[in-house]
Amino acid sequence: MMPFDNFPAVSCRQIRFVLTDVDDTLTDGPRLPALAYTAIERLHDAGITVIPVTAAPAGWCDLMARMWPVGAVIGENGGLCFQDRAAGIIERHYWAAPAERAEASARLAALGAEIAAALPGVEVAHDQRYREATLAFRNRDAVQSEAILARLRAAGTRATLNSIWVIGWFGDFDKLSMTRRMMAALFATDLARDPQSCLYVGDSLNDAPMFGFFPHSVGVATVRDCADRMPALPRWITRGAGGAGFVEVADALLR
Repeated sequence: MMPFDNFPAVSCRQIRFVLTDVDDTLTDGPRLPALAYTAIERLHDAGITVIPVTAAPAGWCDLMARMWPVGAVIGENGGLCFQDRAAGIIERHYWAAPAERAEASARLAALGAEIAAALPGVEVAHDQRYREATLAFRNRDAVQSEAILARLRAAGTRATLNSIWVIGWFGDFDKLSMTRRMMAALFATDLARDPQSCLYVGDSLNDAPMFGFFPHSVGVATVRDCADRMPALPRWITRGAGGAGFVEVADALLR
């Protein structure tokens, strides 16, 4: 990972989209600092489209799509994408068809109860009621999280984690697959042909597919916490952690 201070100015001028993780990339712990939100607004005002790509639940994504100056929000690790098309009218896109989502939701609810009963101290995430495509547990410690991941995968789900959640789902989506689909559908951008127009910022294991795909991939300094477990690392790394790192990226692009 190279210092983001050395990111080339010529590459900055290519960027039309900033795709970004949310938790511990825009936020500092559970809070969104004012400077990070202002950075999103400054990029928007300069004509650079910001698109959060997050494991956060549908309920949170609905709020972001309505209230933040963003082009769209990809949520639940790629299970859905929400876009405010006109004055609070949210257009909702899902990876799977309605019947498939309903079946998966029922299976995930049963699996969540089974895992919580089998592993002492394990707790389904408090935001689970706002999820539509994934099952999330609180990520409390490494040993417990690995036990949850093992049970999720044994049940046939795909599974990953970040600093907040251990997440499982039925389906072949992830952050990258849904990003590629939605960039083509909503922004007429074929990422196979034009990955240079995007910059991705993240910090966690579930960001690895994005880090591996985008030539302009940036980890905020928090990424060092899980770098030894990541199958793909970002090409660049910021000095600052969390929201401060995102502000570094915005400042460079706006210069």
